[in-house]
Amino acid sequence: MQIPTPEAIRALHERHAPTAAAFNLVHTHCEIVWKIAEQLLDGMAEDIDRDLVRAGCLLHDIGVYRLIDGEGRLDGKNYIRHGVLGHEILAAEGMPEEICRFCSCHTGVGLTRQDIVSQGLLLPAGDYVAVSREEQLVMYADKFHSKSTPPVFLSGDTYAARVRRFGEDKAEAFTALRKTFGEPDLEALAVSYGHALT
Repeated sequence: MQIPTPEAIRALHERHAPTAAAFNLVHTHCEIVWKIAEQLLDGMAEDIDRDLVRAGCLLHDIGVYRLIDGEGRLDGKNYIRHGVLGHEILAAEGMPEEICRFCSCHTGVGLTRQDIVSQGLLLPAGDYVAVSREEQLVMYADKFHSKSTPPVFLSGDTYAARVRRFGEDKAEAFTALRKTFGEPDLEALAVSYGHALT
């Protein structure tokens, strides 16, 4: 499998971003998620494909561009779809399924067919769950930064409180990820990017 370089990924972002502001928001978030994942990788003994994790981090949110119009307005109602939209973008770009899945399988701590049906989510029924260690790490690292206005870093405890509202099973899944991958040090990143840490 050929894994795209950071330069090729940046070019993809530039091609799909509807505005410069959208590019800055999404690409910066993806870079931050890679820095978080890289930090966690440095503390792991497991054999994980670093290049694949980097590509997954840098591409996971590319579908957000399809939800931002030329005026910079985000379609919040359909935001839940950004993962499957990203999967579609990457598939159309000829990316292998292993890379496309980083888009569709990073939302929350995984979305199951049951979640989609019971919550009436605007997604095709299916399981969008991180399976490989690489997918799990990208999904986990993503939980520590939000593209909110303004963007913020989220501590593990903050995200744990947020995810609990979707069910105790989701909170338990996040707890298991914390045990597996550990806790990132977000303070220096927060200072570096000028984003608050909550």
